[in-house]
Amino acid sequence: MTEKRKRAALAVSLVAAALALGCVAALLVDHFVTLGAEAAATTRIEALELEVGTDASVATRIEAERERVTQASLARQARGGRLAWLLLGLSSLAVATGKVWASTRPTPSPSLERLQAAAVEPTLGLVGERRPSAPLATEPDAEFVDCLVRRLGPSRETAIPLLQAIQNHFGYLPDEALQRVCETTEITPAQIAGTSSFYAQFRRSPVGRHVVRVCHGTACHVAGATRVDDELRRHFGIRPGEDTDPDRRVTLDAVACVGCCSLAPVMMVGDETAGRLTPAAARNILDETLVEP
Repeated sequence: MTEKRKRAALAVSLVAAALALGCVAALLVDHFVTLGAEAAATTRIEALELEVGTDASVATRIEAERERVTQASLARQARGGRLAWLLLGLSSLAVATGKVWASTRPTPSPSLERLQAAAVEPTLGLVGERRPSAPLATEPDAEFVDCLVRRLGPSRETAIPLLQAIQNHFGYLPDEALQRVCETTEITPAQIAGTSSFYAQFRRSPVGRHVVRVCHGTACHVAGATRVDDELRRHFGIRPGEDTDPDRRVTLDAVACVGCCSLAPVMMVGDETAGRLTPAAARNILDETLVEP
């Protein structure tokens, strides 16, 4: 849309809005004027009714007054109907042209730094507070992202497949890869922020070599899942507010349920399930896993 048409749309919207407000004012004024006129007419009719007992000719004047009040009421209703339709049309015109003008305004996208800050805010799940660990400082290969864009396409509809492929490749969503996506596609940082924060499958920090899912469902919680989680955090030196140890060996993921309530408390190391755990047993299982070739 040309700049001239955008200005015309804005001007039409403002004029229509002003005329709509004028219609509202006219309706209000007409309403209160009519109330005053009807009150005055009622007073006059009551006075004439008092006189009719002594002067029969007054009855004709009463009928004329009532007819005048009726005609005034019908005229007011007709005026009100026309103004209401005019108000509806002007309001619709103001909204339609306002939307046309607003749709042409550039929407500033949040910077990737702000997107990163929003992504590391704590989120509350079914089992308590969880924060991602510190981001990895290595720079991902931009060529990989470019290949994905060429294969999946640059439209906004490819946001989820692109993010899934990036996470499958890197294990998380690196800032550099997301920046490259925004540079080479129609996907905006705001869309990435909404998508990556809405779906639990996406994470903004790298995972450890082994992902350990500790169940915190009702049965596991009662059976001591919190003690298992606390022991693993202590043993691997996972700092408060993080989910991965400094050496990136283990990532602890608190989950709501793994479907093995009869084995509570339960954890999963990759695809392997371990149940009826004690804190020491969970620690030993992971130690044995880490020394495997």
